[in-house]
Amino acid sequence: MTTADRLTDPGRVPGAPGTPRAPGDPRPLKHGPDHAALRHPRTLRSGRRRRRAVALLYLLPALLPYTLFAVLPLLHTAYLSLFDWDGVTIPSFVGIDNYRRIADDPQLRAAAWHAGALILFFSVLPIAVGLVSAAIVSRRAGRRGTGLVRTVLFLPQVIPLVAVGILWRWVYADDGVLNQTLRAIGLGHLADAWLGSFTWALPAVGLIGTWVVSGLCMVLFLSGTQRIDQEIYEAARMDGAGPVREFTSITVPLLRPEFAVALSITVIAALSSFDLIYITTGGGPGNNTVVPGILIYRLAFGGGAVGVASALAIALTAVISLAVLVINRLSREAP
Repeated sequence: MTTADRLTDPGRVPGAPGTPRAPGDPRPLKHGPDHAALRHPRTLRSGRRRRRAVALLYLLPALLPYTLFAVLPLLHTAYLSLFDWDGVTIPSFVGIDNYRRIADDPQLRAAAWHAGALILFFSVLPIAVGLVSAAIVSRRAGRRGTGLVRTVLFLPQVIPLVAVGILWRWVYADDGVLNQTLRAIGLGHLADAWLGSFTWALPAVGLIGTWVVSGLCMVLFLSGTQRIDQEIYEAARMDGAGPVREFTSITVPLLRPEFAVALSITVIAALSSFDLIYITTGGGPGNNTVVPGILIYRLAFGGGAVGVASALAIALTAVISLAVLVINRLSREAP
């Protein structure tokens, strides 16, 4: 049978497998199974469900302890926030009255103000110091002593905060390193009981946070500078840009993702601070360094107000979550 006969054979269905293509036929050549059947909505849905099940299986080892030690305690705290309970007697349901109490509490407003002030020391200053340190270290990459500088700057991040608090209590003591140094250089009139001062206690604790967090910010920004193409810097140098212009026009704009991560971590550290303040000042002198974490501890274990403490903990969690969401949203929308 000739080609013409096969093309005109009535027993053959045009386009069926084995049927020759007529000259100029615009239909695409098909190979293998019917692709329309593979794209059936039911088939696609079952494939997506299968992939999600496999992904969930991989996440299960991490999700299980996270649920047990984070999600369930959070839900239990939210449940306790609806009761008036001293931790011993039978609780009584009060609804959202505990949330009304914390909204009207002047001590809580003071604690919120102190936490907001700590953002300057735990977030703004460490990011500035870490950014400058990363810029200097990255320009000296490969030179002798650079690795030691990075290790020394990051070391405070790996020291437990309890040890950090005890260490800085010795530094800030009346006969500590700071006051002795001031007396040695003729500035003894500036010596003070720093952690017992109504004026300087909060800034003194804040500077400890700056010292601790700056190394983490530096490492984050160093990792970001390593992904920046060096040809961009070379082109800028050919145009006559100096180190400062490279830093402000290239390094800072291209480190936006690292800025978002550093800002999220440091804001969380500022708003949820507890152990450092508890070890150094305990919230004193008076209530000058009280933050929401210290207030929650006092209400729950010293004031017999577990319900109010739980409500404050839930409110603090909501504020921190909202702050992180806003930071991530602004970092994505930045030009």
